Amino acid sequence: MQAEEHADRPLPDVRALDALVGGSPAGVAVFDEDLRYVYVNPALERLNGVPAAAHLGRTIAEVLPDVDVRLDVLRRVLADGRPRELTTSGQTWVDSAVKRRYWRGACHRLQEGGRVSGLMVIAQEITATQNEREELLRARSYLTLLDNAAVSIGTTLDVRTTCQELADFVVPLMADVAVVEMIPRDVGHTRREPPAGVLRLRRAGVATVPELADAIAQFGGPGADIDYQDDAAVPRCLAADGPVVENLYGDERLSRAAPSPERVEAYRAIGLHSAVAVPLTARGRPLGVLSLLRAGDSPPFTEGLDVVVARTLAGRAAVDIDHAYRYTHEHRIAGELQRSLLSEPRGPNPGIEIASLYLPAGAGALVGGDWFDAIPLQGGRHLKVMGDVMGHGVEAAVAMSNYRSMLRIMAEDDQPPHRILERLDKAVEQSGLDRAATCLVAVVDRREGVCEVASAGHPPPVLIDPGASRARVAPLVAGPPLGTGFGGYRTTVVPCGPGTVLFMYTDGLVERRGEDIDVSIERLTRLTLPAGGRLEDLLDEVVDRFADTAEDDIAVLVSRSRGY
Repeated sequence: MQAEEHADRPLPDVRALDALVGGSPAGVAVFDEDLRYVYVNPALERLNGVPAAAHLGRTIAEVLPDVDVRLDVLRRVLADGRPRELTTSGQTWVDSAVKRRYWRGACHRLQEGGRVSGLMVIAQEITATQNEREELLRARSYLTLLDNAAVSIGTTLDVRTTCQELADFVVPLMADVAVVEMIPRDVGHTRREPPAGVLRLRRAGVATVPELADAIAQFGGPGADIDYQDDAAVPRCLAADGPVVENLYGDERLSRAAPSPERVEAYRAIGLHSAVAVPLTARGRPLGVLSLLRAGDSPPFTEGLDVVVARTLAGRAAVDIDHAYRYTHEHRIAGELQRSLLSEPRGPNPGIEIASLYLPAGAGALVGGDWFDAIPLQGGRHLKVMGDVMGHGVEAAVAMSNYRSMLRIMAEDDQPPHRILERLDKAVEQSGLDRAATCLVAVVDRREGVCEVASAGHPPPVLIDPGASRARVAPLVAGPPLGTGFGGYRTTVVPCGPGTVLFMYTDGLVERRGEDIDVSIERLTRLTLPAGGRLEDLLDEVVDRFADTAEDDIAVLVSRSRGY
Protein backbone atom coordinates (compact mmCIF):
# COMPACT_ATOMS: atom_id res chain seq x y z
CA MET A 1 0.00 0.00 0.00
CA GLN A 2 2.79 2.42 0.87
CA ALA A 3 4.61 1.60 -2.35
CA GLU A 4 1.46 2.44 -4.37
CA GLU A 5 0.86 5.77 -2.65
CA HIS A 6 4.49 6.89 -2.94
CA ALA A 7 5.59 5.14 -6.14
CA ASP A 8 7.84 8.04 -7.02
CA ARG A 9 9.72 7.75 -3.69
CA PRO A 10 12.39 5.12 -3.17
CA LEU A 11 11.91 2.98 -0.02
CA PRO A 12 14.75 1.54 2.02
CA ASP A 13 15.78 -2.00 1.24
CA VAL A 14 14.47 -3.51 4.47
CA ARG A 15 15.65 -7.00 3.61
CA ALA A 16 19.24 -5.80 3.45
CA LEU A 17 18.74 -3.88 6.73
CA ASP A 18 17.27 -6.92 8.43
CA ALA A 19 20.29 -8.95 7.46
CA LEU A 20 22.50 -6.21 8.86
CA VAL A 21 20.75 -5.19 12.11
CA GLY A 22 18.15 -7.87 12.72
CA GLY A 23 20.28 -9.52 15.37
CA SER A 24 21.47 -6.27 16.98
CA PRO A 25 20.77 -5.90 20.75
CA ALA A 26 19.96 -2.24 20.05
CA GLY A 27 16.48 -1.36 18.85
CA VAL A 28 16.43 -0.29 15.21
CA ALA A 29 13.57 1.42 13.39
CA VAL A 30 13.38 2.62 9.80
CA PHE A 31 10.91 5.32 8.79
CA ASP A 32 9.82 6.64 5.41
CA GLU A 33 9.85 10.35 4.61
CA ASP A 34 6.47 10.75 6.35
CA LEU A 35 7.98 9.25 9.50
CA ARG A 36 5.93 6.07 9.30
CA TYR A 37 7.48 2.76 10.29
CA VAL A 38 8.69 0.58 7.43
CA TYR A 39 10.91 -1.69 9.51
CA VAL A 40 11.61 -2.59 13.18
CA ASN A 41 14.06 -5.21 14.35
CA PRO A 42 13.28 -7.84 17.04
CA ALA A 43 15.08 -5.83 19.76
CA LEU A 44 12.78 -2.86 19.17
CA GLU A 45 9.74 -5.14 19.24
CA ARG A 46 10.78 -6.19 22.73
CA LEU A 47 11.45 -2.59 23.84
CA ASN A 48 8.07 -1.37 22.61
CA GLY A 49 6.05 -4.45 23.51
CA VAL A 50 4.42 -4.32 20.06
CA PRO A 51 4.84 -6.84 17.18
CA ALA A 52 6.69 -5.62 14.10
CA ALA A 53 3.60 -5.91 11.91
CA ALA A 54 1.68 -3.55 14.22
CA HIS A 55 4.31 -0.87 13.60
CA LEU A 56 4.35 -0.84 9.81
CA GLY A 57 2.67 2.08 8.09
CA ARG A 58 1.95 3.88 11.40
CA THR A 59 3.54 6.88 13.09
CA ILE A 60 5.31 6.83 16.44
CA ALA A 61 2.38 8.59 18.13
CA GLU A 62 0.00 5.97 16.79
CA VAL A 63 2.11 3.07 18.07
CA LEU A 64 3.45 4.62 21.30
CA PRO A 65 1.10 7.41 22.48
CA ASP A 66 2.85 7.71 25.87
CA VAL A 67 6.35 8.35 24.50
CA ASP A 68 7.64 11.89 23.93
CA VAL A 69 9.65 12.16 20.70
CA ARG A 70 11.21 15.27 19.16
CA LEU A 71 9.70 14.95 15.67
CA ASP A 72 11.30 18.26 14.71
CA VAL A 73 14.73 16.69 15.22
CA LEU A 74 13.81 13.74 12.98
CA ARG A 75 12.59 16.07 10.24
CA ARG A 76 15.80 18.13 10.39
CA VAL A 77 17.85 14.95 9.88
CA LEU A 78 15.71 14.12 6.86
CA ALA A 79 16.15 17.65 5.54
CA ASP A 80 19.89 18.21 5.92
CA GLY A 81 21.27 14.69 6.28
CA ARG A 82 23.30 15.57 9.39
CA PRO A 83 23.12 12.75 11.98
CA ARG A 84 21.78 13.72 15.39
CA GLU A 85 21.22 12.20 18.82
CA LEU A 86 18.15 12.67 20.94
CA THR A 87 16.68 11.46 24.22
CA THR A 88 13.07 10.32 24.51
CA SER A 89 11.08 9.30 27.56
CA GLY A 90 7.73 7.84 28.54
CA GLN A 91 6.13 4.41 28.70
CA THR A 92 5.82 1.69 26.07
CA TRP A 93 3.46 -1.28 26.16
CA VAL A 94 5.95 -3.28 28.24
CA ASP A 95 4.97 -3.66 31.91
CA SER A 96 7.43 -1.67 34.04
CA ALA A 97 7.67 -0.71 37.70
CA VAL A 98 9.53 2.43 36.61
CA LYS A 99 7.19 5.36 36.26
CA ARG A 100 9.13 6.92 33.38
CA ARG A 101 11.60 5.17 31.05
CA TYR A 102 14.31 6.83 28.97
CA TRP A 103 15.93 5.98 25.62
CA ARG A 104 18.87 7.45 23.74
CA GLY A 105 18.68 7.34 19.95
CA ALA A 106 21.00 8.06 17.00
CA CYS A 107 19.26 9.30 13.84
CA HIS A 108 20.69 8.77 10.31
CA ARG A 109 19.22 9.68 6.93
CA LEU A 110 19.04 6.86 4.37
CA GLN A 111 19.67 7.45 0.65
CA GLU A 112 19.38 5.24 -2.42
CA GLY A 113 20.63 6.31 -5.82
CA GLY A 114 21.30 9.81 -4.52
CA ARG A 115 17.73 10.25 -3.33
CA VAL A 116 16.44 10.33 0.26
CA SER A 117 14.71 7.07 1.06
CA GLY A 118 14.00 7.40 4.76
CA LEU A 119 15.36 7.63 8.26
CA MET A 120 16.96 5.05 10.55
CA VAL A 121 16.91 5.39 14.35
CA ILE A 122 19.08 3.19 16.56
CA ALA A 123 17.83 3.29 20.20
CA GLN A 124 19.01 1.94 23.53
CA GLU A 125 17.23 2.15 26.85
CA ILE A 126 19.07 4.31 29.39
CA THR A 127 16.47 4.33 32.15
CA ALA A 128 18.90 3.06 34.79
CA THR A 129 21.56 5.56 33.76
CA GLN A 130 19.03 8.40 33.68
CA ASN A 131 17.66 7.43 37.08
CA GLU A 132 21.20 7.37 38.48
CA ARG A 133 21.79 10.83 37.02
CA GLU A 134 18.56 12.14 38.55
CA GLU A 135 19.43 10.50 41.86
CA LEU A 136 22.83 12.20 41.76
CA LEU A 137 21.24 15.57 41.07
CA ARG A 138 18.78 14.96 43.89
CA ALA A 139 21.63 13.97 46.20
CA ARG A 140 23.43 17.21 45.36
CA SER A 141 20.30 19.23 46.06
CA TYR A 142 19.85 17.38 49.36
CA LEU A 143 23.45 18.11 50.35
CA THR A 144 22.77 21.79 49.69
CA LEU A 145 19.61 21.42 51.76
CA LEU A 146 21.55 19.98 54.68
CA ASP A 147 24.15 22.74 54.43
CA ASN A 148 21.41 25.38 54.62
CA ALA A 149 19.59 23.67 57.50
CA ALA A 150 22.01 25.00 60.10
CA VAL A 151 21.09 28.62 59.35
CA SER A 152 17.38 28.04 58.67
CA ILE A 153 16.28 25.77 61.54
CA GLY A 154 16.72 26.65 65.21
CA THR A 155 17.13 30.40 64.71
CA THR A 156 15.39 31.01 68.06
CA LEU A 157 15.06 29.24 71.39
CA ASP A 158 11.31 28.84 70.91
CA VAL A 159 10.01 25.27 70.40
CA ARG A 160 7.07 26.14 68.17
CA THR A 161 9.15 28.43 65.97
CA THR A 162 11.78 25.71 65.52
CA CYS A 163 9.11 23.15 64.58
CA GLN A 164 7.59 25.48 62.01
CA GLU A 165 11.02 26.27 60.57
CA LEU A 166 11.61 22.53 60.10
CA ALA A 167 8.29 22.06 58.30
CA ASP A 168 8.84 25.11 56.07
CA PHE A 169 12.36 23.99 55.23
CA VAL A 170 11.46 20.65 53.64
CA VAL A 171 8.54 21.90 51.51
CA PRO A 172 8.53 21.74 48.52
CA LEU A 173 12.00 20.28 47.94
CA MET A 174 11.41 17.05 49.85
CA ALA A 175 7.66 16.86 50.32
CA ASP A 176 4.31 18.34 49.34
CA VAL A 177 3.23 18.37 53.00
CA ALA A 178 5.33 18.44 56.17
CA VAL A 179 3.92 18.06 59.67
CA VAL A 180 5.83 18.30 62.97
CA GLU A 181 4.06 16.88 66.02
CA MET A 182 5.37 16.83 69.56
CA ILE A 183 4.79 14.70 72.63
CA PRO A 184 2.92 17.21 74.86
CA ARG A 185 4.72 18.73 77.81
CA ASP A 186 1.92 20.48 79.64
CA VAL A 187 3.11 22.31 82.70
CA GLY A 188 0.86 24.02 85.22
CA HIS A 189 -2.52 22.81 83.91
CA THR A 190 -4.34 19.56 83.22
CA ARG A 191 -4.99 18.22 79.74
CA ARG A 192 -7.66 15.94 78.32
CA GLU A 193 -6.43 12.34 78.36
CA PRO A 194 -6.76 10.35 75.12
CA PRO A 195 -8.83 7.14 74.95
CA ALA A 196 -7.09 3.84 75.64
CA GLY A 197 -4.94 2.63 72.76
CA VAL A 198 -4.63 6.13 71.26
CA LEU A 199 -1.47 8.22 71.00
CA ARG A 200 -2.11 11.94 71.33
CA LEU A 201 0.46 14.36 69.92
CA ARG A 202 0.38 18.13 69.65
CA ARG A 203 0.82 19.61 66.22
CA ALA A 204 3.59 22.23 66.28
CA GLY A 205 4.37 22.96 62.63
CA VAL A 206 2.64 22.50 59.25
CA ALA A 207 3.79 23.44 55.74
CA THR A 208 2.24 22.59 52.36
CA VAL A 209 2.58 23.40 48.70
CA PRO A 210 0.04 26.13 47.80
CA GLU A 211 -2.38 23.84 45.95
CA LEU A 212 -2.86 21.64 49.05
CA ALA A 213 -3.03 24.41 51.67
CA ASP A 214 -6.84 24.56 51.96
CA ALA A 215 -7.24 20.79 52.03
CA ILE A 216 -4.55 20.26 54.69
CA ALA A 217 -5.93 23.07 56.88
CA GLN A 218 -9.00 20.92 57.67
CA PHE A 219 -6.79 18.42 59.49
CA GLY A 220 -5.71 20.92 62.18
CA GLY A 221 -2.94 23.47 62.48
CA PRO A 222 -0.29 24.23 65.10
CA GLY A 223 -1.63 23.81 68.63
CA ALA A 224 -4.16 21.12 67.73
CA ASP A 225 -4.12 17.75 69.50
CA ILE A 226 -3.96 14.84 67.02
CA ASP A 227 -4.99 11.31 68.02
CA TYR A 228 -3.31 8.32 66.34
CA GLN A 229 -4.49 4.73 66.36
CA ASP A 230 -1.92 2.15 67.45
CA ASP A 231 -1.07 0.83 63.99
CA ALA A 232 -0.69 4.24 62.32
CA ALA A 233 2.71 5.15 60.92
CA VAL A 234 3.48 7.82 63.54
CA PRO A 235 3.07 5.58 66.64
CA ARG A 236 5.06 2.83 64.92
CA CYS A 237 7.81 5.34 64.17
CA LEU A 238 8.02 6.37 67.84
CA ALA A 239 7.86 2.78 69.08
CA ALA A 240 10.73 1.69 66.82
CA ASP A 241 12.66 4.98 67.15
CA GLY A 242 13.23 4.74 63.42
CA PRO A 243 11.74 5.85 60.10
CA VAL A 244 8.55 4.32 58.72
CA VAL A 245 7.91 4.56 54.97
CA GLU A 246 4.37 4.06 53.69
CA ASN A 247 3.44 4.00 50.01
CA LEU A 248 -0.29 4.52 50.29
CA TYR A 249 -1.58 2.52 47.35
CA GLY A 250 -4.76 0.81 48.51
CA ASP A 251 -7.09 1.40 51.44
CA GLU A 252 -5.22 -0.97 53.78
CA ARG A 253 -1.95 0.95 53.56
CA LEU A 254 -3.76 4.27 53.60
CA SER A 255 -5.60 3.34 56.79
CA ARG A 256 -2.32 2.26 58.46
CA ALA A 257 -0.77 5.68 57.84
CA ALA A 258 -3.81 7.80 58.70
CA PRO A 259 -4.40 8.92 62.30
CA SER A 260 -7.92 7.47 62.21
CA PRO A 261 -10.22 5.53 59.86
CA GLU A 262 -12.23 8.68 59.21
CA ARG A 263 -9.15 10.35 57.76
CA VAL A 264 -8.64 7.70 55.03
CA GLU A 265 -11.22 9.12 52.66
CA ALA A 266 -9.87 12.65 53.11
CA TYR A 267 -6.34 11.49 52.30
CA ARG A 268 -7.59 9.71 49.20
CA ALA A 269 -9.51 12.79 48.06
CA ILE A 270 -6.42 15.02 48.01
CA GLY A 271 -4.24 12.40 46.36
CA LEU A 272 -1.78 11.60 49.13
CA HIS A 273 0.10 8.49 48.04
CA SER A 274 3.41 8.33 49.93
CA ALA A 275 4.56 9.15 53.46
CA VAL A 276 7.59 8.85 55.67
CA ALA A 277 7.63 9.43 59.43
CA VAL A 278 10.93 9.99 61.23
CA PRO A 279 11.39 10.41 64.99
CA LEU A 280 12.62 13.58 66.64
CA THR A 281 14.96 12.19 69.29
CA ALA A 282 17.52 13.99 71.45
CA ARG A 283 19.68 12.61 74.25
CA GLY A 284 17.98 9.24 73.81
CA ARG A 285 14.55 10.69 74.54
CA PRO A 286 11.70 10.92 71.97
CA LEU A 287 10.37 14.46 71.48
CA GLY A 288 8.00 14.03 68.54
CA VAL A 289 7.75 13.07 64.87
CA LEU A 290 8.41 14.70 61.49
CA SER A 291 5.97 13.41 58.86
CA LEU A 292 6.55 14.04 55.15
CA LEU A 293 3.84 13.37 52.57
CA ARG A 294 3.71 13.41 48.78
CA ALA A 295 0.68 13.71 46.52
CA GLY A 296 -0.30 13.86 42.88
CA ASP A 297 2.57 13.46 40.41
CA SER A 298 5.35 13.59 43.03
CA PRO A 299 7.44 10.38 43.13
CA PRO A 300 6.97 8.01 46.07
CA PHE A 301 9.41 8.02 48.95
CA THR A 302 12.17 5.43 48.88
CA GLU A 303 14.03 3.70 51.67
CA GLY A 304 17.30 5.21 50.44
CA LEU A 305 18.24 8.86 50.06
CA ASP A 306 14.85 10.28 51.04
CA VAL A 307 14.89 8.58 54.43
CA VAL A 308 18.56 9.31 55.10
CA VAL A 309 18.11 13.04 54.49
CA ALA A 310 14.80 13.21 56.39
CA ARG A 311 16.35 11.48 59.39
CA THR A 312 19.43 13.73 59.31
CA LEU A 313 17.26 16.85 59.25
CA ALA A 314 15.05 15.48 62.03
CA GLY A 315 18.11 14.67 64.15
CA ARG A 316 19.50 18.17 63.79
CA ALA A 317 16.13 19.78 64.47
CA ALA A 318 15.62 17.56 67.54
CA VAL A 319 18.80 18.97 69.09
CA ASP A 320 17.52 22.51 68.49
CA ILE A 321 14.12 21.61 69.95
CA ASP A 322 15.76 20.03 72.99
CA HIS A 323 17.82 23.16 73.52
CA ALA A 324 14.64 25.23 73.26
CA TYR A 325 12.90 23.00 75.84
CA ARG A 326 15.83 23.28 78.21
CA TYR A 327 16.02 27.03 77.72
CA THR A 328 12.29 27.37 78.37
CA HIS A 329 12.59 25.28 81.53
CA GLU A 330 15.57 27.26 82.79
CA HIS A 331 13.96 30.57 81.85
CA ARG A 332 10.78 29.64 83.73
CA ILE A 333 12.67 28.65 86.89
CA ALA A 334 14.87 31.73 86.78
CA GLY A 335 11.88 33.93 86.02
CA GLU A 336 9.93 32.61 88.97
CA LEU A 337 12.90 33.09 91.25
CA GLN A 338 13.57 36.58 89.99
CA ARG A 339 9.92 37.58 90.27
CA SER A 340 9.99 36.52 93.89
CA LEU A 341 13.05 38.70 94.48
CA LEU A 342 11.70 41.65 92.51
CA SER A 343 8.28 41.73 94.12
CA GLU A 344 7.14 45.08 95.37
CA PRO A 345 8.90 45.70 98.71
CA ARG A 346 6.55 46.39 101.58
CA GLY A 347 7.06 49.79 103.12
CA PRO A 348 9.18 49.60 106.29
CA ASN A 349 6.58 51.73 108.08
CA PRO A 350 3.52 53.81 107.19
CA GLY A 351 5.63 56.96 106.73
CA ILE A 352 7.54 55.54 103.76
CA GLU A 353 6.33 55.33 100.14
CA ILE A 354 8.00 52.81 97.83
CA ALA A 355 7.60 51.97 94.13
CA SER A 356 9.67 49.73 91.90
CA LEU A 357 10.20 48.83 88.26
CA TYR A 358 11.86 45.96 86.43
CA LEU A 359 12.29 45.80 82.64
CA PRO A 360 14.16 42.89 81.05
CA ALA A 361 16.41 43.73 78.12
CA GLY A 362 14.20 41.79 75.69
CA ALA A 363 11.46 39.18 75.54
CA GLY A 364 13.93 36.50 74.45
CA ALA A 365 16.70 37.39 76.90
CA LEU A 366 17.57 35.28 79.92
CA VAL A 367 16.59 36.83 83.21
CA GLY A 368 19.29 38.89 84.83
CA GLY A 369 20.67 39.24 88.33
CA ASP A 370 19.03 42.52 89.37
CA TRP A 371 17.41 42.76 92.79
CA PHE A 372 16.23 45.33 95.28
CA ASP A 373 15.00 45.33 98.85
CA ALA A 374 13.70 47.55 101.65
CA ILE A 375 14.36 46.70 105.30
CA PRO A 376 13.07 48.58 108.40
CA LEU A 377 15.63 49.58 111.05
CA GLN A 378 15.42 50.91 114.57
CA GLY A 379 14.50 54.49 115.29
CA GLY A 380 12.27 54.92 112.27
CA ARG A 381 15.14 54.53 109.86
CA HIS A 382 14.93 52.30 106.79
CA LEU A 383 17.51 50.57 104.61
CA LYS A 384 17.24 50.37 100.81
CA VAL A 385 19.33 48.02 98.67
CA MET A 386 19.87 47.86 94.90
CA GLY A 387 22.06 45.04 93.54
CA ASP A 388 23.12 43.54 90.22
CA VAL A 389 24.69 40.08 90.00
CA MET A 390 26.87 39.68 86.92
CA GLY A 391 25.49 37.38 84.22
CA HIS A 392 22.09 35.96 83.32
CA GLY A 393 20.10 32.79 83.82
CA VAL A 394 19.40 30.43 86.69
CA GLU A 395 22.90 30.74 88.14
CA ALA A 396 22.61 34.53 88.31
CA ALA A 397 19.15 34.31 89.88
CA VAL A 398 20.36 31.81 92.50
CA ALA A 399 23.37 33.98 93.30
CA MET A 400 21.03 36.96 93.58
CA SER A 401 18.94 35.08 96.13
CA ASN A 402 22.03 34.27 98.19
CA TYR A 403 23.22 37.89 98.15
CA ARG A 404 19.82 39.11 99.27
CA SER A 405 19.54 36.56 102.08
CA MET A 406 23.01 37.36 103.46
CA LEU A 407 22.41 41.10 103.30
CA ARG A 408 19.13 40.80 105.22
CA ILE A 409 20.92 38.95 108.01
CA MET A 410 23.64 41.60 108.23
CA ALA A 411 21.15 44.47 108.20
CA GLU A 412 19.75 43.25 111.52
CA ASP A 413 22.93 44.44 113.29
CA ASP A 414 22.13 48.06 112.40
CA GLN A 415 25.59 48.86 110.97
CA PRO A 416 26.39 51.80 108.66
CA PRO A 417 26.29 51.02 104.92
CA HIS A 418 30.02 50.57 104.42
CA ARG A 419 30.21 48.05 107.31
CA ILE A 420 27.33 46.09 105.77
CA LEU A 421 29.18 45.92 102.44
CA GLU A 422 32.45 44.88 104.09
CA ARG A 423 30.80 42.04 105.97
CA LEU A 424 28.86 40.99 102.86
CA ASP A 425 32.04 40.98 100.78
CA LYS A 426 33.76 38.65 103.26
CA ALA A 427 30.70 36.42 103.53
CA VAL A 428 30.54 36.07 99.76
CA GLU A 429 34.22 35.15 99.61
CA GLN A 430 33.75 32.51 102.29
CA SER A 431 30.53 31.10 100.79
CA GLY A 432 32.19 30.17 97.50
CA LEU A 433 29.81 32.21 95.34
CA ASP A 434 31.60 32.60 92.01
CA ARG A 435 29.57 35.54 90.72
CA ALA A 436 30.53 39.08 91.63
CA ALA A 437 27.85 41.71 92.14
CA THR A 438 27.55 45.45 92.40
CA CYS A 439 25.49 46.77 95.30
CA LEU A 440 24.22 50.08 96.61
CA VAL A 441 23.16 50.35 100.28
CA ALA A 442 21.31 53.43 101.56
CA VAL A 443 20.06 54.10 105.09
CA VAL A 444 17.52 56.93 105.34
CA ASP A 445 17.10 58.66 108.70
CA ARG A 446 13.85 60.62 108.54
CA ARG A 447 14.43 62.18 111.96
CA GLU A 448 17.80 63.66 110.93
CA GLY A 449 16.81 64.26 107.29
CA VAL A 450 19.89 62.50 105.93
CA CYS A 451 20.76 59.44 103.87
CA GLU A 452 23.89 57.36 104.43
CA VAL A 453 25.03 55.69 101.22
CA ALA A 454 27.83 53.28 100.25
CA SER A 455 28.53 51.66 96.90
CA ALA A 456 30.24 48.43 95.89
CA GLY A 457 30.86 49.26 92.26
CA HIS A 458 27.28 50.41 91.75
CA PRO A 459 26.09 53.66 90.10
CA PRO A 460 25.27 56.43 92.62
CA PRO A 461 21.67 57.22 93.57
CA VAL A 462 19.85 60.33 92.42
CA LEU A 463 17.86 62.50 94.83
CA ILE A 464 14.84 64.49 93.59
CA ASP A 465 13.99 67.30 96.02
CA PRO A 466 10.49 68.78 96.19
CA GLY A 467 10.13 71.78 93.86
CA ALA A 468 13.73 71.53 92.56
CA SER A 469 14.31 72.14 88.84
CA ARG A 470 17.00 69.45 88.67
CA ALA A 471 17.77 66.27 90.55
CA ARG A 472 21.15 65.77 92.23
CA VAL A 473 23.57 62.84 92.05
CA ALA A 474 24.98 61.65 95.37
CA PRO A 475 28.78 62.24 95.36
CA LEU A 476 29.94 58.73 96.20
CA VAL A 477 33.32 57.06 96.19
CA ALA A 478 32.49 53.59 94.83
CA GLY A 479 34.41 50.59 96.16
CA PRO A 480 35.04 47.33 94.26
CA PRO A 481 32.19 44.91 93.47
CA LEU A 482 31.23 42.34 96.08
CA GLY A 483 32.92 38.98 95.81
CA THR A 484 36.35 40.39 94.93
CA GLY A 485 37.61 40.36 98.52
CA PHE A 486 39.25 43.80 98.25
CA GLY A 487 36.93 45.70 100.63
CA GLY A 488 37.57 49.43 101.08
CA TYR A 489 34.01 50.81 101.16
CA ARG A 490 33.04 54.29 102.36
CA THR A 491 29.83 55.80 103.65
CA THR A 492 28.74 59.18 102.32
CA VAL A 493 26.10 61.27 104.08
CA VAL A 494 23.77 63.34 101.84
CA PRO A 495 20.70 65.48 102.70
CA CYS A 496 17.41 63.62 102.30
CA GLY A 497 14.55 65.41 104.03
CA PRO A 498 10.84 64.64 103.97
CA GLY A 499 9.44 64.61 100.42
CA THR A 500 12.85 63.97 98.79
CA VAL A 501 12.74 60.99 96.42
CA LEU A 502 15.64 58.52 96.67
CA PHE A 503 16.10 57.13 93.15
CA MET A 504 18.15 53.89 92.95
CA TYR A 505 18.73 51.93 89.73
CA THR A 506 20.91 49.36 87.97
CA ASP A 507 23.38 50.26 85.23
CA GLY A 508 21.00 49.07 82.49
CA LEU A 509 19.16 52.36 82.93
CA VAL A 510 22.13 54.53 82.05
CA GLU A 511 24.86 52.57 80.27
CA ARG A 512 24.93 53.11 76.51
CA ARG A 513 27.52 51.81 74.07
CA GLY A 514 29.98 54.54 73.07
CA GLU A 515 28.92 56.96 75.81
CA ASP A 516 30.84 57.86 78.97
CA ILE A 517 29.01 56.63 82.07
CA ASP A 518 29.27 60.05 83.75
CA VAL A 519 27.42 61.59 80.82
CA SER A 520 24.75 58.93 81.08
CA ILE A 521 24.26 59.44 84.81
CA GLU A 522 24.14 63.21 84.38
CA ARG A 523 21.09 62.68 82.16
CA LEU A 524 19.19 61.51 85.25
CA THR A 525 19.46 64.96 86.82
CA ARG A 526 16.73 66.08 84.38
CA LEU A 527 14.22 63.86 86.15
CA THR A 528 11.53 65.71 88.07
CA LEU A 529 8.54 64.48 89.98
CA PRO A 530 5.49 64.72 87.64
CA ALA A 531 2.49 66.84 88.53
CA GLY A 532 0.54 65.08 91.22
CA GLY A 533 3.69 63.76 92.85
CA ARG A 534 2.94 60.03 92.42
CA LEU A 535 6.00 57.78 92.43
CA GLU A 536 4.31 55.51 89.85
CA ASP A 537 4.13 58.46 87.44
CA LEU A 538 7.87 58.97 87.90
CA LEU A 539 8.46 55.34 86.91
CA ASP A 540 6.26 55.82 83.83
CA GLU A 541 8.49 58.73 82.84
CA VAL A 542 11.55 56.52 83.25
CA VAL A 543 10.04 53.94 80.90
CA ASP A 544 9.18 56.57 78.30
CA ARG A 545 12.62 58.15 78.35
CA PHE A 546 15.00 55.21 78.77
CA ALA A 547 13.40 51.85 77.97
CA ASP A 548 13.69 51.96 74.17
CA THR A 549 17.45 52.51 74.16
CA ALA A 550 18.31 50.14 77.02
CA GLU A 551 20.85 47.40 76.26
CA ASP A 552 20.55 45.54 79.57
CA ASP A 553 17.93 44.83 82.22
CA ILE A 554 16.63 47.85 84.11
CA ALA A 555 15.65 47.80 87.78
CA VAL A 556 14.55 50.94 89.62
CA LEU A 557 13.58 51.45 93.28
CA VAL A 558 12.21 54.82 94.37
CA SER A 559 11.23 55.78 97.90
CA ARG A 560 10.13 58.87 99.80
CA SER A 561 9.56 59.69 103.48
CA ARG A 562 6.59 61.82 104.47
CA GLY A 563 8.21 63.24 107.57
CA TYR A 564 8.70 62.00 111.12
